Parts: sequence; C-alpha cells; structure tokens
Amino acid sequence: MKPSFFEFTLDELKGHLQSLGKEGFRSQQLFRWVYQMRVSDFSQMTNLSKDFRRELPEMLDLSVPRVLTEAKSLDGTRKFLFDVGEGQSVESVLIPSKDRLTLCVSSEVGCNMACKFCYTAKQKLKRRLSAGEIVGQFLAVADRLPEGQRITNIVFMGMGEPLDNPDAVFKSVEILHSPWGVGFSKRKVTVSTSGIVPLIPRVTEAGVRLAVSLNGVNDDVRSRIMPINKRWPIAELMKACRQHTEESGDRVTFEYVLLKDVTDSLEDARALYRLTRSVPCKINIIPFNEHPNSGFHRPSEARIERFQEELMRLGAHVLRRKTMGRDIYAACGQLTTAANPAPIAL
Repeated sequence: MKPSFFEFTLDELKGHLQSLGKEGFRSQQLFRWVYQMRVSDFSQMTNLSKDFRRELPEMLDLSVPRVLTEAKSLDGTRKFLFDVGEGQSVESVLIPSKDRLTLCVSSEVGCNMACKFCYTAKQKLKRRLSAGEIVGQFLAVADRLPEGQRITNIVFMGMGEPLDNPDAVFKSVEILHSPWGVGFSKRKVTVSTSGIVPLIPRVTEAGVRLAVSLNGVNDDVRSRIMPINKRWPIAELMKACRQHTEESGDRVTFEYVLLKDVTDSLEDARALYRLTRSVPCKINIIPFNEHPNSGFHRPSEARIERFQEELMRLGAHVLRRKTMGRDIYAACGQLTTAANPAPIAL
C-alpha cells in the first residue's frame, strides 16, 4: 500500500524519495505544489519531468479524509464530520470571530480521559489519528473556504487528548509549519491538555501555546469530574505549568468549565485566583454546554457574570469563552461521532 503524502515531514519525504532512487530536492518541489498551490494531480506539476510525474501516483497517495457531513450554526460556526476509514470518523470545527478564523482539530477517535462533563468521553477511545489525518483535516477545511479567507489559528481541542497522541500531534504541527508548505506560525497553534504532566515539556519544546483544562480548584472536585487528576494532582500540574512559562516565556491558558453548583460559586472564583496567580496566565471561563445525560447543568447568566466579575475584581486576566456552535453540538465539550441528538434550540 502506498504511503500518504501527508504523513511525511519535509525531511522524511526527502529520505523516502531517495530510498526510491529519486533526487532529494524533489521533496521541496512537491511540498510547494501540494501545500502552497494545492495541486492534487501529479500530472499538473509542470517543473517535474514527465517520467517522474508518471511514477509519482505509484509512490504517494494525495487523498485527504473525506468530509461526510457539514453542519452550519446560526452563528456561522461550521462543523465537519470526517471519514477516517474502517467505519470511524472524527469532527472538526471552524470558528469565526472578528479578527480570526480558528480551526479546532481532533487528534483521536473518542477519548481515554473520561472527563465527566465531556460528550466525547462517552464514546471511549477507538484509535489515535495519524499526523496525516490531522493535517488532512486542516487541508480539507481550508479547501472549502471562499477565496480570500484563510485559517488563522489552530487549536488541538477537538476529540481526544492531544498529549495522549503526542507523536502524531507534534509531527502534524511540523508539517504545517514547514516554510516549503503551509508555513503556519507555531505561535498560532494551541495544544490543550487535561493534565498529562510528564508530556507538557513536549509542548514547550514544540514552540506552540499551552492550554490546560483545569475545571476544578481542589483535588477533591477535580478528581471527581476529571479522573486524570488522581494520577497527576493539581500541585504537580501547576508546577509543570510554571516550568513551561519559565522556559517558553509564554503564558498558559487555563480553561475552566462552569458547572452549576459544582464549580461556579464565588468561593470557587476566589480559589481559582489563588491557585493560578503564581503562573503567568489567562483564564478562559466556559459556561457548560449541555449534552444528553451529562448529569450537569449550565449556571444562570447572573451566576456566570458574578463569577467573572469576582475574578476581574481580584485582578485575574479572565475572558469568557463565547459559546459558538451550540445549536449544532459544535461547542466546547460537545463533539462526538455517535449519533448526534436533535439540534439545540437557542
């Protein structure tokens, strides 16, 4: 079976071509044709010899994951369901805002982390995606954009725990970052984790931004809603975050889901400030996005506002994550490839 072109970094493609008796510099030409000019027919790559063009279809596969369905929210958010083979699929979400167009990509089919408030967790882990399947999500969505639009930011916050699949995640970043390819800035890439502490240094080494799903202000609450905390409790997680900021010179984004009567009290807000004030950071508060049989509820608007105002009063850098795509189950914590329920009326 011929390999996917999108599984190769530039250096790996060079080595692959050389192993087949071809010139290594052809890798740069191919990266430019495929990633920069988005040509998917080898016969149209006119600065390659005719003989080489005839051979390439037997050497490399240029197909990307097929879009099975696309849903569009009332707010302009677009959700794509991708076929990744063997009857399995993943979702990606394109999120528009005033000055950016963010693609939220998936790294796994399902997830191992079992966070109680997350819809993806109910699906369990089926398999980890390859780097090419992650790159393919980006390219397939980019190809569907109107002329003049482009993806400005990538967040690894879709299905799966990115640091449960680190090799493929960071390889996909390198492929998209290549100046011979898309040339995507690493400063515009954010990798999120539920708290796999030993792998946070890989985020630092990769030069991308770190987001941490905190969601609890003490080990009792966090362990109850995020089982990973039993293995790497809050003190270890915060130590790793501080080390990341010291070595990267960048701040951490702490994601904090507001669950009614679980994580949304004013005392929780004060404890969250005390917990995070020693780490250069910003805090994204995320009102819970409902999904079937979750067992949790979204706080009232008044309670959400009081929580944010208390953090601001204390001096925290805090933003409320705007809920996008909730009506099509595309908001934070709502992704799944199980049969989606009826759209939510807003």
